[in-house]
Amino acid sequence: MSLNARIGRIETLLERAEPSAVELATALLDLYGEGLTRIMAAADDDLAARLADDDLVAHLLLLHDLHPVDVRTRVTEALRGTGAEVVAVDHDLVRLRLDGCHCSAATVERAVRDAAPEIERVEIERPPALIPADSLLGART
Repeated sequence: MSLNARIGRIETLLERAEPSAVELATALLDLYGEGLTRIMAAADDDLAARLADDDLVAHLLLLHDLHPVDVRTRVTEALRGTGAEVVAVDHDLVRLRLDGCHCSAATVERAVRDAAPEIERVEIERPPALIPADSLLGART
């Protein structure tokens, strides 16, 4: 089962769970989070990077705000070669500028969400046209 499928299953179960079951899940998350905090504190940079490269472990690190690579760097790396440039990262928002037509907006947005699942909004700015439409549609004399 894929990571996204597992996460979806957990979310579905939590929605249907009794309050005591949700409390139990929260307590377990806190316990595992403390364990991960200790692991990351003891890990050298090489081990931390290798842990962050694993999709499942990276998700757990993100869940507990322990990922060793900041959002901007993860998004920038994910967009390398797409023609998209990171303009700003602000909490749950990433603002991008698409340069040319290397990739579709949907492809770029998917890359951002895969690299930084904590991002809730992606805004894409397109560069101005080479020839402004106003000049093409100007008044005829």
